[in-house]
Amino acid sequence: MASEILRDVPSPVPQGQEHWGSDGVAAMLRALDIPYLALNPGASYRGLHDSIVNYLGNERPQMLLCLHEESAIAIAHGYARTSGKMMGAVVHSNVGLMHATMAIFNAWCDRVPMLILGATGPWDAARRRPWIDWIHTASDQAALVRDYTKWDNQPASVSAAYEALLRAVQMANTPPRGPTYINLDAALQEAKVGPLPALPEVSRFEPPAPVQPEAAAIAKAAQLLSGAKNPAMLMGRVSRSEKAWKQRIALAEKVQAKVFTDMKAACAFPTDHPLHAAPPATFPDGKLLRECDVIVSFDWIDTAGTLKVAWGDAPVTAKVIRVSADAHIHRGWSMDYQGLPPADVYLMCEPDVAVPLLLDAVRARPAVVPPRKEIPQEADTALSIRALARAFNEATEGMDITLSKLPLGWNGAYRHFRHPLDYLGADGGGGVGAGPGLTVGSALALKGSNRIVVGIVGDGDFLMGNTAVWTAAHYKLPCLFIVANNRSFYIDEMHQERVAKERGRPVENKWIGQRIDEPDIDLAAMGKAQGAVGIGPVKELSELKPAIEQGLKAVKGGAVCVIDVRVLPGYDAPMAGTPSAGQRR
Repeated sequence: MASEILRDVPSPVPQGQEHWGSDGVAAMLRALDIPYLALNPGASYRGLHDSIVNYLGNERPQMLLCLHEESAIAIAHGYARTSGKMMGAVVHSNVGLMHATMAIFNAWCDRVPMLILGATGPWDAARRRPWIDWIHTASDQAALVRDYTKWDNQPASVSAAYEALLRAVQMANTPPRGPTYINLDAALQEAKVGPLPALPEVSRFEPPAPVQPEAAAIAKAAQLLSGAKNPAMLMGRVSRSEKAWKQRIALAEKVQAKVFTDMKAACAFPTDHPLHAAPPATFPDGKLLRECDVIVSFDWIDTAGTLKVAWGDAPVTAKVIRVSADAHIHRGWSMDYQGLPPADVYLMCEPDVAVPLLLDAVRARPAVVPPRKEIPQEADTALSIRALARAFNEATEGMDITLSKLPLGWNGAYRHFRHPLDYLGADGGGGVGAGPGLTVGSALALKGSNRIVVGIVGDGDFLMGNTAVWTAAHYKLPCLFIVANNRSFYIDEMHQERVAKERGRPVENKWIGQRIDEPDIDLAAMGKAQGAVGIGPVKELSELKPAIEQGLKAVKGGAVCVIDVRVLPGYDAPMAGTPSAGQRR
């Protein structure tokens, strides 16, 4: 999908007969077809760094320099969820891994494949440099991320590194997908090894074919759907495949099911389709769902919670068909697996596998759902997120836009999604700061396509992760950042307001420790400082659409652009479950 990007080309290197351990690791990465390695440099993997540059010529894989390890992981995350393919990231020793942990957790919760390479000071204590190698060596470095990676290993030889990389890639790409971590001993990387061991035949270590559900379970699910009076489908984590997108539409139309989608996941169904029952939401409204007698959950992120919203503590009266392989990845440390939902039929496979099987097996039902009418909205009088959405929709009419991120204040009704790449979901683990890196990763995956990548991010999100802008500018990855800047961690103001009301204390104090002002931060200037086009601050409604049009023109011309839009604090409508649902942001 991606075209060639700018590559820092090394000077010619004389061919030699000697090899070092890191040369073998680099050769295996190329054999595994890892296209890129996003990284922030560090001495713990200076051997691998040299091998990528001087043994491979900084090509297949190509290094992408990042200014923070969290950005490196977020870029790899954005690339994977956009393209469906894995790239790599490298983090320096224990300190780099500690920087990266939040982004790794995001990737884990979002179920995206990723190969993370780490490194440690020489495991042989006799070979450690004084002080620095000691503080950068940990007895079990992978323990930092073991609870939110699929597998980790610290190989002790080149041959062991071959196998570790093969296994890590195979496991990361096997559903449920997720990041894996390989820790490379600095001494192994820098050891002279003579002739490299022969590379294994990579094609013999591919991930397995998708698991198919048993025919009896499909027949039972099809019978329930075919006999339903008011079926519903919860479309959760699914692929970006256009073929699978069309199959989901065909299945919903065949059984005339109400369809619900989730703002936490990438778009899974056209939101202006007559069967799309309600705007996509972070916290769904359970009223419509309670009316349904058969519910199919296609890897929905929180099936149990959604059913609880609909039925409360009463028994769920609807029949539930659960389609998900996610339980294979559930662990004890993180509760990202959510509550345990009931299931009358449990198809332990990916939605893309089950949908065509169900499509063939169900009986068609006559159309019963009338076309949905759009509710007219009053004109905007202030620079709100809703006004931003309307101006953005007008400015992008007829364009293929990929929204890599949206702010919390975005209402699902603001924009329709009609293609699997129109919207790529939230950040996975709810960690602030992912938006810029996710946007750059999407721009990397879609470079050379006809799609314009846009991240509409909050100011807190941008401030935590904005150094990813430099990576986009350096490697000429066109993308647009629109910062919905309310100068506050506003969702936390809502939390403080709720607590104050419950305790009979003044709500006027909710802003303290939340507002980002005095001094004001020039976000457009932060973009300019890193090589992007900076626009704003946009403070007036009349300036909004021209600023967006200017930004789009810059991106079409190959630039990276940051627009600072000073939106009013607050949301168009309360989000169900917020802030009482316990979300920090």
